[in-house]
Amino acid sequence: MPSHIHQDVFIKASPADVYSAFMNEKQHSAFSGGKSQISTEPGGEAIMHDGQITARNIELEPGRKIVQAWRVAPWEEGQYTLLRIMLAAESDGTRITLDQTGCPEEMTDHLADGWEARYWTPLRTYFENR
Repeated sequence: MPSHIHQDVFIKASPADVYSAFMNEKQHSAFSGGKSQISTEPGGEAIMHDGQITARNIELEPGRKIVQAWRVAPWEEGQYTLLRIMLAAESDGTRITLDQTGCPEEMTDHLADGWEARYWTPLRTYFENR
């Protein structure tokens, strides 16, 4: 049965800067440590973490929202989760609300841990060192 991941995270950077870090392939590669190719157009493809993650952009609102059909490379062809990232200005940074639905139950804990290890911790370090 598919599972759901919900995370609320605070990053000390503006919503525009956080959005750019996710959607600009050079910035994404810089904070994540893996090569990225990212389209900034709805319907476009994103390939991240040296090809370990692929996504199709569904809805993009710069500085506010990223919605993607998102998958891990070893999954069966056509198997995707729905990823929704909302960005909101909060005091001196951004509140990120992540919802990822349709996660394979056996992968949910791994994916949830991966958001912290591959996104939230590196993003915090990236913005602290700018």
